[in-house]
Amino acid sequence: MRAISWARGATCALASVLLLSPARADRAKSVTSCASFAQREEGDAKVAFTIRNACAMPLDCTVSWQVTCAPESKKRRAVHADRTKLTLPEGTAASAEASAAACGADGWVIDAVQWSCQPAKE
Repeated sequence: MRAISWARGATCALASVLLLSPARADRAKSVTSCASFAQREEGDAKVAFTIRNACAMPLDCTVSWQVTCAPESKKRRAVHADRTKLTLPEGTAASAEASAAACGADGWVIDAVQWSCQPAKE
């Protein structure tokens, strides 16, 4: 029997990057109130991560995660880290997908999920 699990309560961190310009710093602080993150299962071996931009500015975002194959095995255990960058114009959403396909018939865990957004570079 194949054990399949993923971290439902994945760590989601919104980190706003504050730059030297005070106006830019104010825009970066406002990202915390208008960007949102969600995740959902996509079939048996995938998880979709979606960031929504409700900000009045475009955002540059990053989502990272790791897939651990055979997490209970000392010999077959393998960790695959991945990340993707997303550019979101005002009022849009974008998604990234984590897949456990590399694990084959082994069990797997998707965890260490982190996301961050900052105002897009002008």
